Amino acid sequence: MSGGPAKGRPRGGRPASVRPVRFGPRSVTALALVSVVGLLGICWPLFADASSAVTTHAADAPWLFAALLPLLIAVVVATIADSGMDAKAVAMLGVLAAVGAALRPLGAGTAGLEPMFFLMVLSGRVLGPGFGFVLGSVTMFASALLTGGVGPWMPTQMLAMGWFTMGAGLLPGATALRGRAELAMLSAYGFVAAFAYGTVTNLYGWVTLGGGAGGDGSGGIFFVPGAPAHENLVRFLAFLVATSLGWDLGRAALTVVLTLTVGGTLLRALRRATRRANFEAQVTFEGPEGAPPGEAPHRTQVTYEPE
Repeated sequence: MSGGPAKGRPRGGRPASVRPVRFGPRSVTALALVSVVGLLGICWPLFADASSAVTTHAADAPWLFAALLPLLIAVVVATIADSGMDAKAVAMLGVLAAVGAALRPLGAGTAGLEPMFFLMVLSGRVLGPGFGFVLGSVTMFASALLTGGVGPWMPTQMLAMGWFTMGAGLLPGATALRGRAELAMLSAYGFVAAFAYGTVTNLYGWVTLGGGAGGDGSGGIFFVPGAPAHENLVRFLAFLVATSLGWDLGRAALTVVLTLTVGGTLLRALRRATRRANFEAQVTFEGPEGAPPGEAPHRTQVTYEPE
């Protein structure tokens, strides 16, 4: 094929297909490592006996945060190494994180109405699970600095938002599913994942709030160190219903509404920006038609992987 440089179209004249960032073995390893460290940091009091000082769980937040930072950097490096992306991808990551951080305060304190969640769903869908995880974590970190929400809960929020955004990148039909079917799938995911996010972040608060066993030894809805797992599970479910169900429902409902109303437009904008950033571009050099054999190629063409 010869002629001028292709503008956003692969060979054959079809519109360029924008795929999520490839998820290679190094990305999987880095994400698995950071997830395991995060889960251990959040859940270890559930396996502690009654004599453990679980009330000091908040004191380990700086250590968890210090462990997360190099692992998050490792996820970025591994994703870049697996996909061959350049600084343009990191720049786009920074822009999306800044927008997400600016969106969070718009609904803070109002029945869980947090518009940043729908942006994370759509961004994770376009960028893929590896960069989606990093985007979610960095966005939550930036928003905490912006709103003054820095505290022992921040590492847990970073992890939960990273998993939330990564999940959108793992949904099926990344290249084939489009239109209303894709928006319906993303809306359903956003609704369910909004409750999952609330569950993870509330787990941290539940084990640190404590409350201990009451006079009857029941402990009410609070965590009781050393109690059987099934009893603490019942307490935790009661704690969620009593403290965060309404908040999580507001977050989930707003995510669905925004995804269905403006999701299509934003998905197209994100994919267009990704394509123009040449995240998956392949540069080839071709000589002109009719050139004698052996002539050095001097025409540059950018092509994209077909579906």
